[in-house]
Amino acid sequence: MFLLYNFLLTLFAPLWVPWMLLRARARQEAPNWKERQGEFDFPPDPKTKRIWIHAVSVGEVVAAMPILAEVRSLLPDHEIVLSVTTSSGHQTARERATGLYDHLVYFPIDVARFQMAAMTRVRPEVVAVMETELWLNFLWAAQAMGAATLLVNGRISDRSFPRARKVRFFYRSLLRYLDRALMQTELDADRIRALGAEHAEVFGNCKFDEGALEEVDPVALRREFGIGEGEAVVVLGSTRGEEEEALVLDAIERLDRPGLKIIHAPRHLERADALADAVAARFGSVARRSRGESGRYLVLDTYGELGRVYALADVAIVGGGFSNFGGQNLIQPLAHGKPVIHGPNMQNFAFAARAAADAGASIVASNADELAAALGDLLDEPERRSRMGQEAKALVAKHRGAARRYAEAIAAACHASDERQPA
Repeated sequence: MFLLYNFLLTLFAPLWVPWMLLRARARQEAPNWKERQGEFDFPPDPKTKRIWIHAVSVGEVVAAMPILAEVRSLLPDHEIVLSVTTSSGHQTARERATGLYDHLVYFPIDVARFQMAAMTRVRPEVVAVMETELWLNFLWAAQAMGAATLLVNGRISDRSFPRARKVRFFYRSLLRYLDRALMQTELDADRIRALGAEHAEVFGNCKFDEGALEEVDPVALRREFGIGEGEAVVVLGSTRGEEEEALVLDAIERLDRPGLKIIHAPRHLERADALADAVAARFGSVARRSRGESGRYLVLDTYGELGRVYALADVAIVGGGFSNFGGQNLIQPLAHGKPVIHGPNMQNFAFAARAAADAGASIVASNADELAAALGDLLDEPERRSRMGQEAKALVAKHRGAARRYAEAIAAACHASDERQPA
């Protein structure tokens, strides 16, 4: 399979290379193409112990932060190399994860010589990849260099599992290069076992640990965002695409609450201009966070702020599930003790969505009318909001601790590597 995979990568390069370049051009910040080819600017150092943790974009970087903090605590003498794929992930790591890593790099394109070039520079004892980032040449190069390979906070969504089963022969070969698959839920573990993983274990979802990293002063935050005392705030987080944006804008328009403050964060910042135009067309004006503006309807067009901004919300609306995108992270507002409304398509956060619904901390709305009704009811019922918020905090507290378990697994792999080294 290794030879076939690399043959097909070469054969189809005229298709995937232009596609990758076009996607990169759409980003506000170009990636470092030298790093994408495995040319990192730090030399190999046999005396330095290193751990390589790979995240993809903003969500994975934020999810990795509590693990990085725990690894720092357990292994203070090890250097941490954090890799990302997107420029937005790179910026989030620079702005929010400072001090949790020693080197921040772009992930090499999964071509064997690029991955081996990177691996010979890093020479990690352990490679840990976040959630779903399984790349054959990357894992092959890691094992070839003697590194232990771990999947951490692993998940396989309802949407991706049927597709993966159709190419189970490929996953079976790929997963031979993975030493341990540490998964969020028993369902995720069952699925990766079905694809060929031999060592799958359930460790929980480290996103429940995100809220413990950053203390937020709501009073100072309200002042920073120009929100007056007693003004109600709705935070719309991580809406995806024009259709979903239109749905939530329809709901806000139908609600017709002139004094209501809206903070709206699109999932991809490339949508910020179009979203701002749509808001201005409906409501007459729009403010942009990137310009330091404030107003009734604020577009949060900056990296890495949404997690703390949820602390401002009287009600949080989480996107990604009104259209069929699998949902976005509802754990962040729950951690701040906020009642959550989301759509029905939450496959990527299925466990958290079910747990929140069972606890009475969330409401599901399928269309603009249901969303407007649910939002209006919550805004009119402060005692209900308070009860839902208390249930939300209790739920998150109950499921914390996964980040420490993942860090301990990484530390155990490092200690095992040390024991294998000759005296």
